[in-house]
Amino acid sequence: MHPMLNIAVRAARAAGTVIYRSMDKVDSLKVTTKAANDFVSDVDRKAEQTIIETIKKAYPDHSIKAEENGELDGNPDFQWIIDPLDGTTNFLHSFPQFAVSIAFKQNGRLSQAVVFNPVNQELFTASRGEGAMLNDRRIRVSKQNSLEGALLGTGFPFKEQQHLDTYLATFKALFPMTAGIRRPGSAALDLAYVAAGRLDGFWEIALNDWDMAAGALLIKEAGGLIGDFSGGNDYLDTGNVVAGTPKVFKEILQQIRPHLSDELTK
Repeated sequence: MHPMLNIAVRAARAAGTVIYRSMDKVDSLKVTTKAANDFVSDVDRKAEQTIIETIKKAYPDHSIKAEENGELDGNPDFQWIIDPLDGTTNFLHSFPQFAVSIAFKQNGRLSQAVVFNPVNQELFTASRGEGAMLNDRRIRVSKQNSLEGALLGTGFPFKEQQHLDTYLATFKALFPMTAGIRRPGSAALDLAYVAAGRLDGFWEIALNDWDMAAGALLIKEAGGLIGDFSGGNDYLDTGNVVAGTPKVFKEILQQIRPHLSDELTK
C-alpha cells in the first residue's frame, strides 16, 4: 500500500471509530445549521479533527481542505481533501448510509482515495495507476452497456434549490429508460458504489469537491468515467458531475444535456 494511502486509511478508520461510537448518542449531540438543510454536529467536527491530526503528524507540511475547517496552510502541491462525515443528515436520523471521504492531490492530480463506511466496515481505496479495492479485493465498474436496465444513483440539489426544476427535468428524462434510480444520501458512497459495480451510473448538481474527490479516483481506477455536464474534467470546480460505466456515462450526458441551463454546462 502506498504510504500516503496508508495514512489516509488510518485517518479514515480513526474517524470512523469516532462516528460509530456516537451512533447511539445522536439525540444528545449538539447540531448546528450551516445553511438551509445543511447540518454539522459535534461528531463531524471531532471526526475531522481526528483526520487532520493523523495527517499532520505524518505530513506536517501538506495543505488540507476540509469541509468544517476550510483550507489549512501548507504546500499547495500536496493537498488533502476531507469530508469527515458525508451524509450527516442520514447519521442524525440513524439512517445507516454515511461515510468518511479522504482524497489526496499531488500537483493538482488526484492520486490517493479512501471512502470508509463505519457501519459495515467497508473500505474503498484507490491509488492512481494501481486500481481500486474494496476491503483488499479489486473492484471494477459493472459491464452495463446502456441505460436500459441500468441502476442509477443521484442526489437532490437540496443546498441549491434554484436548480430543482432543472434536476427534475433530468430525472424525468432518465427514469423511464432505467431499471431504477436510487437516492441514498451520501455522494461519496454513491460514487464508491459505481466503482464497485453496485450502481451503473450517477449524476448530481452542485456538490462540493470534498463530496466527490475520493469517489472520482475510485471510479477512474475501476475503469469508469467521470466528468462535468459538458463531459469535461471540471467537476471538482463546478460541482456538477456525471459518472458511470463508459457507455452509461455517455448516455446519461446525452439524455440530460437538452434540459441543462447554460450556467450548468459552462
